[in-house]
Amino acid sequence: MAEVSYYVADGAHGLGVGTALLQAAISSSEANGIWTLTAGIFPENVASLKLVEKCGFRVYGRRERMGCDHGVWRDVIYAERRSKIVGVQP
Repeated sequence: MAEVSYYVADGAHGLGVGTALLQAAISSSEANGIWTLTAGIFPENVASLKLVEKCGFRVYGRRERMGCDHGVWRDVIYAERRSKIVGVQP
């Protein structure tokens, strides 16, 4: 299992940068035998939540007051992606 995290500069939003980064992380993880990727995302980050879902992640939980952002404790949404090719038995 590995955790993914990505940040896209404001000026690059909507240009496919996040999709390219996440797809590269997925390809790299599968090439290295990693079966599960996880991500923790602030609930207000709707674009990131949509991106991980588009790339095959599923939301599996929410933890309250898990991340501190500029001195404010925030909830975190957790998502995971299980590979369809790593760990598959013939």
